[in-house]
Amino acid sequence: MEIKELTISLIREGLIKKEFSTVELTKSFLERIDKEDKEISSYLFVLPELAILQAKKVDEMIFEKKELPILAGVPCAIKDNMMIKGEKCTAASKILENYSAPYSATVVEKLEKEGAIFLGKTNLDEFAMGSSTENSAFKITKNPHDKTRVPGGSSGGSAAAVAADLAVFSLGSDTGGSIRLPASFCGVAGLKPTYGAVSRYGLIAFASSLDQIGPFAKTVEDIETVFKVISGKDPMDSTSVPFQYNQSKINIKGMKIGVPKEYFVEGMEKEVEEAVKSAIKKYEDMGAEIKEISLPNTKYALPAYYIISPSEASANLARFDGIRYGFSAENADSLLDVYLKSKGEGFGPEVRRRIMIGTYALSSGYYDAYYLKAQKVRTLVKEDFKKAFEKVDVLMTPASPTLPFKIGEKADDPLSMYLSDIYTVSVNLAGLPAIVLPVGESNGLPIGLQIIGKPFEENIILQTAKIYG
Repeated sequence: MEIKELTISLIREGLIKKEFSTVELTKSFLERIDKEDKEISSYLFVLPELAILQAKKVDEMIFEKKELPILAGVPCAIKDNMMIKGEKCTAASKILENYSAPYSATVVEKLEKEGAIFLGKTNLDEFAMGSSTENSAFKITKNPHDKTRVPGGSSGGSAAAVAADLAVFSLGSDTGGSIRLPASFCGVAGLKPTYGAVSRYGLIAFASSLDQIGPFAKTVEDIETVFKVISGKDPMDSTSVPFQYNQSKINIKGMKIGVPKEYFVEGMEKEVEEAVKSAIKKYEDMGAEIKEISLPNTKYALPAYYIISPSEASANLARFDGIRYGFSAENADSLLDVYLKSKGEGFGPEVRRRIMIGTYALSSGYYDAYYLKAQKVRTLVKEDFKKAFEKVDVLMTPASPTLPFKIGEKADDPLSMYLSDIYTVSVNLAGLPAIVLPVGESNGLPIGLQIIGKPFEENIILQTAKIYG
């Protein structure tokens, strides 16, 4: 069987029937990464020793005829802002270039317990700040469908690894669209869970009230399997909630699907609009009821997000002071000099930009005008969704207004880059679940449909996505 055809259930079947061993499977993925990833740069670093060690444990279980956990022997990739104990965790920043994780993230522990194989850590925009994976301090990840274009960001490495068959599934994090935009650009499925459904313990924080970990995979079934494993209450994360995945099936006939009119505006590329509307029409043909709805405060979501997220980032990134851990400037003359030079030399331009925006928004005299007002807008955005979900079961929107853009095309224009998140940030502000799945392409470039659900109704959006086929 070809690597690109492998899914979680097919791997399980193959291992049980002894068609291949876990070590053989792992080695074939490692060889493929070695050969193919030189061009794509989806991985920051590969973990062959750890992967082979984990694979041997699974093969021992098979030899001893023990019951296999759900992800046993499945090769996966982890975004390099989640910690694996004893391995490097850089968040794609010079400031953490040689940092070794003292403990594992809860999601990593859960995957390990279920027998997943960690092939390596994937590239991202530095500290997950970006929409193109061009802001990494170490390399630029390329879109496997067209290597002159970006894979989306910030979880571009995780999406590209799955799209290029360099992992069966991967984990990313989503603060304002960082799973859904790369899923759309790379033509894979990506889930941003409800805020609190998945523990953030061991994830390097960007904006704590917005960050959420979620999976990428080629099929919605695989997304569902991984989500069930990583979700649930964690005593190490006070924002996580007790969560039991509801397996019940839905009936598409009579289901009410809302289409927000604010999401289909001038400036959206024609090919994207046509593919998304055609996907929605497919649901209508299957018996769903399509309703146009309004989310009037959508236009304020992006500016509110770009005040709230940098404000939280400026507080979270204050810990990288050159004293406790991470990079420390050597040519400093005083303690203040250590702080200033370590941050100045360790952080990249986008991270510095966002820290400065956030510090300004939180500063005396500006707090009420910016941060407080942005939080009030956030409440209005939440209310919009609440009212919409009184009339419909799910919402369907584009994931991005554009097709994947060229590498370097928006690098010198931060505002243009921020506009890439226009269809995704509202979901983070409201803490809702959303999945993106591929529904078409134009000139070989993928186009994604975003399905947004009510809080903790991941089962509804996943079942709706599965029906698309």
